[in-house]
Formats: sequence, C-alpha cells, structure tokens
Amino acid sequence: MKIKSIISLTVLTSAFVACEDAFEPMLENKKDFDTFMIKGDASQGLMLNGYNNMPYVTRVYASDYNNPNKDELLSSMTDVATDDAVTNKFENRYYIMANGGWTAKAGDNPFDRWTDTRKNLYYINMYLDQAGSFYYTDNKVTNEMFNEMLTGEAYALRGFQMFYFLRTYAGMANGTLLGVPNLTKPEQATDNFNISRATFEECVKQIFSDFEEASKRLPYDYGDIKRSELPQKYVGKIDNVSLYNLVFGNEKVGRISGRIVDALAAQVALFAASPAYSDQSGVDWKEAAERAAKVLDHNNGVAGLAKDGNTWYRNTMEIELAKSNGNPPEILWRENINHGVAWEQELYPVSLDGKQRVNPTQNLVDAFPMANGYPINVAGSGYNSQDPYANRDPRLDLYIVHDGSVFGPYDDVINTTIDNSSNNDGLDISTETPNRTGYLVRKYINEKAEVVRRGDAKKGMAGKDKYNARIRYTEIYLAFAEAANEAYGPTTASPSGYSAYDVIKAIRQRGGIVNDEYLESIKSDKEKMRELIRNERRIELCFEGHRFWDLRRWKANLNEPIKAMQIKTENGKKTYTVVDVANEVRAYRDYMYYGPLPESEIIKWSNLLQNDGWY
Repeated sequence: MKIKSIISLTVLTSAFVACEDAFEPMLENKKDFDTFMIKGDASQGLMLNGYNNMPYVTRVYASDYNNPNKDELLSSMTDVATDDAVTNKFENRYYIMANGGWTAKAGDNPFDRWTDTRKNLYYINMYLDQAGSFYYTDNKVTNEMFNEMLTGEAYALRGFQMFYFLRTYAGMANGTLLGVPNLTKPEQATDNFNISRATFEECVKQIFSDFEEASKRLPYDYGDIKRSELPQKYVGKIDNVSLYNLVFGNEKVGRISGRIVDALAAQVALFAASPAYSDQSGVDWKEAAERAAKVLDHNNGVAGLAKDGNTWYRNTMEIELAKSNGNPPEILWRENINHGVAWEQELYPVSLDGKQRVNPTQNLVDAFPMANGYPINVAGSGYNSQDPYANRDPRLDLYIVHDGSVFGPYDDVINTTIDNSSNNDGLDISTETPNRTGYLVRKYINEKAEVVRRGDAKKGMAGKDKYNARIRYTEIYLAFAEAANEAYGPTTASPSGYSAYDVIKAIRQRGGIVNDEYLESIKSDKEKMRELIRNERRIELCFEGHRFWDLRRWKANLNEPIKAMQIKTENGKKTYTVVDVANEVRAYRDYMYYGPLPESEIIKWSNLLQNDGWY
C-alpha cells in the first residue's frame, strides 16, 4: 500500500468512525463493533488513523480564513511566527500569535493539536489492545507476518503521535517539567478522565519504548527482496519469498519503517537534550548524538550525504522517478507527489500572478554567509552593504528571491525597488498583497509551473510535480552535528568515527562553500561551532517548519527586531538600506518557550496543570 492508499484508507476510516449512525441500529452497536475489530482490514483502518494530524502538511493556505479551527499557513510556513519570515495576510493566526496574540484560548493557538491527537491515540490504542489477534489471511505464517508488521506500525505511530503531542504541550508547572497524559490504553466511558500529566521524562521513556517495540517488528526498509535476502527469523518458516514481499514488499513503501523509527528517535533525543528540557528529560547530548549516528551509519556516514540534497525540492528527474521508485537520496520520509499549484499561487510574486504571501526577512538573508564561509558581520568576509548579494553562499539564491534574481518560468528579472512602478513586487507597495521585506520564497517552488502573464486574455497557472519532505537526511546530519559538538567537542570523533566538524564541512561544501576559511578558523572553538551549527540548521531547513521549535528548545531570543531591505534607485544607481518591517513587533514572553494547554481542558479537569504563565 503506497502513501496515497494510506491517506485514502485513513480518511475513509475517519469518516466511518465519526459517523453517528455508522453502526445503526443502536442496540447492535457492540456486536457490530466486535465483528469490525476481528476483521484485519477493518481494524487496520483504525490504526492508520495514526497517520492523521501529522505536522507535515502540503497545503500552504486553508480556504476559510474566518474559521478559527483552521490554520491559514500550515506546516513549513510556521516560519512567519519567527525571525525568518513575515506574511502579508494580517488575519493569519501565526501573524497574530507572533505579535502578542498567543493565548490558551480556543482559536488563539495555531499549534493546538490536543483533540485530534487524543483521538488518534485512542484509535491506535484500540488496535494495540488486541494486537496480534487479527485475521488477514488463511495462511498462518502470512497472517503472523501481517500481525507483526501492523503491530510494529501501531507502536511506531503511537510514539510518533506522542512525540508531537509532547513537543506542543511540554512545559514547566510548579517547578516540574511536565509532559502530557501518558495514554497507552483505549479509554472507556467508565474511566476516570481527570488524570494528571506525566512528567516529561516519563513521556520520553514511553516514546522510546514504543519505538523499540516497533523496531523489533518492522523491516528496516520496505521493498521486495530475493530469497537470499530473507531475514533470518523467517528462514525455514517461509517457502516462497513472495509471501514475505506480500507483507513487507514494494506496496508498503511510504509507511513507517525501521529506518523512519530511528530518525524519529533521533528527533526526540535532540529535542529532549536541548537546553529547554535537558535538566529533567533523562536524555543527554551523548544519547542524542548516538541516536542520530545510527541513522547516518545506515546511510554510509558522512559520505552518504546526498550531493544535490539541498535542492531536493527542484530535482525534477528525482521527483519523476520517485513516483515509482520510492525516495530520492536526500529523502528519508516524504508525502505523496502532488501536482497542485497552491504553493505557486501563494508564494509567487505579484508580477507573476502570485500573492507573495510569505516574505523572508533581512534577518534570514543576513544568516547566509559569504562564499568564503565567513558570516557577513565578521572581519575578512568581504561583505559590501551596497552590493549585498555579491559573492554570497550559493544557497541564498537557491532559497530566496531578491532584487535582481532571475525567477519563474519565463526567467523574469525580479525588481523589488520601492520606486518601481511597473509591478507590485517592491517593498511596501500599497496593494492588497504587499511585499513586506523585499524578498520572496524560492524554496518549494517548481519554477516551471506555467503562468499566463498579466494582461493576457487568460490567466492562471498549471501545476508541476512536487512533494513535501517529512524527514530529510540533512536534518538528521545536522542533529548529529549539534549533539556531537556538545557531547564530544567540534573535532573529536564520536563512537561512529566522525565528528561534528566532519558533518558541517560536508554540508557547507555541498552548499557551495568550497574553500571554507571560516570553518577552519573556528573548528576548535565549541561555542563558535555551536553558533555555526545552529546557523547551518537555520539555512538548510528554512521554511521547513523547524525554526519556531528550534528557537524555543534552545531558549534563544524570540523577539529579534524584524528587518527588511529598502532599495531606491537614484541617478541610475541603487542604494540599499536595512529598515524595520512595519507592523511587525514580536511580543513573546519568557514563559512562551513552552506552549499552553487548551484553556477548555484546564477548566474541565482539576488534575490537569497548566504550564507556568498561561493563566
């Protein structure tokens, strides 16, 4: 079953269980439900609800801005709540949140996932409560394999859902770092629902336990194998390898595998070892480094870093092959290939019939170093404030559109000067969809999407294939570098045989910094290496939904003044001035390093403590 099949089955199952009269008449509810649970295909549908409410969403905008239960900007575009980007949609909840409107009330927290996650955990626990006893086929061994695989998947999905549940709601309450209710059994109507939150450490242990149970049962990778490749535990039990491939073969590619479980465990460990949680998490930097190294080891270590991994979103040949051949080298887990135009419609400049909804900040642009590796504010960089895009890290042009960029299907030269009257791409042009910083997003965009030019009889766009990356290998390489630097120092090799320096050097070389003078100058300084690794994470993962969570787990400054680039043309010469972005004042409080539990839940349950500050 491929990714699209998972989504379809999950949606159908959700609709089925949500329908009030799905098991009519009422008196037959219990009997029909028991019958439903015995049938493997039907019960599997319950477990697949674990794929719902994922933090990776391909939509850029929801269609209903007036519905407080919908996020206008989803997934990767949470960057507009940070110092990396702003939006020109002032009704956007991330905009409102970042500028002082984040509360525990319904509708004021765009990251709220309490109800949906509780529901998904209920379905997964319902499946696990009877795991191993379902009927899928008359063949005993095949039936055992189906039960083993699906039980492993259920444990993996529970750990996955618990991780993002924990990340959203963990926080300090009365001096204790608390997590979320530790739900491992399907709740019954007669149960006591007024339960306390487990400690953060207890939640982390439960997640790792679930991942361990999953790893015992799942293949490291799904895919058809030859008889000689049959796992040892099935040798002598299976006469025909096609039976193994029926359960663990190509049709399951896209579902959570052992490799994905290891990557998720690395994410959890990095999160738990971070400054905001480490004192009471039970996880240190060494464990975080080792869990990330496990993923790297299965990807040929530092040498396994995909050569064109930083352009994964625009590698058209790989995207085409991915339709039938699994994942490109950079991608550990992804969504299905889609052919929509939402990203182009929302992110393209106005001159190309887009809405330029997301504007990268000058803050993010300044984070890109020079081609020699030096930060622009360090002596020796060669940065010229009146020629700011010259000799920069090539990744700047890969991810961000700036004045003078060649962009789009017709290779237009983008003009963002404020005195440009030919289009509305310029900074602070008074239109319905202004460019608020002088920059546009290039990442995610398939620039071959057909755009009918303004003034033509027909307008519109034709979609091009693209996908959303759930987990990139580069993310896990960066997780290793961050943890290894803290645990062992910049250049000391970890037990895996490579160091933080080795990984960062490879990532920066791939990005185009070949003669990395700056890295060599600071490679023995743990603090400067920490700063560099965090900056590399900011660059490589920009607009992929990480920055908001990274700033908070690091307890970094959430209220950096948000900057834009104002460009004027005088006597044929451009002048560049960095200015503040109008109406953009970050207003986070210190307690907002930890998010709020829903106020409605706190009111209902006396044993459910709110995180400090959210009253």
